[in-house]
Amino acid sequence: MSASEEKFDFLVLGSGIAGLIYALEVAQHGSVAIITKKNSAESNTNYAQGGIASVIGPDDNLESHIKDTLQAGAGICHEEVVRRVVKEGPTVVQNLLHWGVEFSKDASGEFDLGREGGHTRRRVLHSGDFTGHNIETALIQAVKAHSNIHIFEHHFGIDLITTRKLEIEPHQPNRVLGAYVLNVNENKIQTFLGKVTVLCTGGAGKVYLYTSNPDIATGDGLAMAYRAKAKVANLEFVQFHPTCLFHPQAKNFLLSEAMRGETGALRLQNGETFMENYDRRKELAPRDIVARAIDFELKKRGEDYVLLDMTHIPSDYLEERFPNIHATLIKYGMDMRVDPIPVVPAAHYMCGGVIVDENSETHIQNLFACGEVSFTGFHGGNRLASNSLLEAVVYAKAAARVGPSRLDSPQTNAGVVPPWDPGNAIDLDEAVVIKQTWNEIREMMWNYVGIVRSRKRLNRAKKRIDLFREEIKEYYFDFRVTPDLLELRNIATVADLIIQSGQWRKESRGLHYNLDYPSPSEMFRRDTLLVP
Repeated sequence: MSASEEKFDFLVLGSGIAGLIYALEVAQHGSVAIITKKNSAESNTNYAQGGIASVIGPDDNLESHIKDTLQAGAGICHEEVVRRVVKEGPTVVQNLLHWGVEFSKDASGEFDLGREGGHTRRRVLHSGDFTGHNIETALIQAVKAHSNIHIFEHHFGIDLITTRKLEIEPHQPNRVLGAYVLNVNENKIQTFLGKVTVLCTGGAGKVYLYTSNPDIATGDGLAMAYRAKAKVANLEFVQFHPTCLFHPQAKNFLLSEAMRGETGALRLQNGETFMENYDRRKELAPRDIVARAIDFELKKRGEDYVLLDMTHIPSDYLEERFPNIHATLIKYGMDMRVDPIPVVPAAHYMCGGVIVDENSETHIQNLFACGEVSFTGFHGGNRLASNSLLEAVVYAKAAARVGPSRLDSPQTNAGVVPPWDPGNAIDLDEAVVIKQTWNEIREMMWNYVGIVRSRKRLNRAKKRIDLFREEIKEYYFDFRVTPDLLELRNIATVADLIIQSGQWRKESRGLHYNLDYPSPSEMFRRDTLLVP
């Protein structure tokens, strides 16, 4: 593989809502490179059906949204962060409207606000059930129209370049200089240098066997940051979305939280409802409660799925409110207007991540992180529905306010950053080994570190992930890097961090439920910190 070097003022890894907003905000101050490992529209944002939560309606107020967020977060949200993010919600909505995002409106011309689990008011702005796609489309159009922004598709971040990694500036704080990037189409590794580097790489749902996330969600930014010595927190809190479509051909298809917000009922295969046995809010309980309830019922009965029943809702309204879901179900031979839909829980969202401050900066100088890859303290032990897009925009804008001031930071002397060294690596001729290890890790995480955990399961998982990581290390140093090998290394790193975090938290709180410690404990009413 040949090497080349690219220099920009701002280097953005990831093309979801956080990365695109950041790029648009800073482009007037300098050149921007957006690195994305697939095409520019492929991101978790693109698959977000529900919407963005904000206090807009006349019967809503900031304190109600704050209270709902804190209650969902199981006692470990950072309240000052929650207050700041929620208060910025209305401004965020105006920003999105400015960038060309259109939200659904009712007959009177007012925003058609949805309600989802954990919310006590209708406050979710949406574009039917295409919200994420519509946001992504509008932002990409704005990005592509800006002459200062350059998008590098099919480029895969390998590792961050830092002063500590290069063993330079020994008496100064660790500082990021850019990243080594695999140009997939040309099969070469390039050095991308940036005065400011921003991780907007999304989540890590593909660590699990069943997930609502697209294939790209392999925890790349999180793993890269941890290898670069960034601190991470609360990775035991993995949110499982209660309702993904159960169908052999329907890969990762999510059935929006908003469907239960519109009075959708969860039923057993015999037609009985069951959520009333778990929470007084029934289907509108927060996701952790609903997912555990479904998981418990499935294991108790030995069944593969439960049913989401929408048949009591007028057919015309269902088609209008959920056009994408309706069309997709029809494609698979299902009609939610007349038949209940088979659903199962699936890994959906990481509430933990790379620790950042109020400006989205990590412990590594000039390295920022926004969106699902980051940990801000906003979500606590369980994310409130449709709060993720809100957090992503607030923190992307915060990072963009600070980023331009770092452009006059002292730069490392030219020639200090060496090109990627492939060593004696040869071409990989055993791709089947990567596929096998990938599947084993994901199945192990689902069975041992899933919705319900135990001390024994976590310990077994830790022993196995240690073995897997040793095997992967051998492959990584012996063979030339490929996208599959990079993703395998990253999901193994993230899996290890999730397991370690789960072992530390000896209680049940929010999304972390341990059979050996079924109750919350004041001793653990704090964040789980992992320092490399």
